[in-house]
Amino acid sequence: MKKDIYNPPGGILIWVIIFVEIITFSAGIIAYLVMRKENIDIFNESQLTLNKGLATINTIALLTGGYFMAMGIQALKKGKNKNSANWILGAIVSGIVFLFIKGSEYGVKLEHGYDLRENLFYTFYWLLTGFHFLHVLIGVIILLALYFKVKGEHYTKDEHFDVETGGAFWHMCDLIWLMLFPVLYLLH
Repeated sequence: MKKDIYNPPGGILIWVIIFVEIITFSAGIIAYLVMRKENIDIFNESQLTLNKGLATINTIALLTGGYFMAMGIQALKKGKNKNSANWILGAIVSGIVFLFIKGSEYGVKLEHGYDLRENLFYTFYWLLTGFHFLHVLIGVIILLALYFKVKGEHYTKDEHFDVETGGAFWHMCDLIWLMLFPVLYLLH
């Protein structure tokens, strides 16, 4: 079977969007790294206030959700709508877990006065993770819509384009977090 690069899973438009999002986050990460180099003490000191344990759990949650979404698409392609809906529901739950944990982390940061204006590290932290949080929230909403349509058998093994598109967006959220997590939480 010959692959057509002009018709990737989910369509070319979602891949253009993903490409633009990756470039946008990459630019933010590059700016972060440049500013970090110039303000190493502030960045290292501020980074110690982050909770690596929660960030690791969030990484696992998103990767698990990505796996669940991939399995949901595979089940749908085999005509197993009920299984597909269950897998997609698992992806939704993983996204909600991420949002809850990240929201809790945000609450603790604000409680301790670490807002956007605290210092340059926290400006980047809030902008990068906040923009990503918004993507995950949108992803959960997309997956919820897909879940109900898959469950209602609106999509079939022959008609699953929108589900692949939603899956591609969901995987983009995973990828962006895999870019942010080591830079913000682990780099010293």
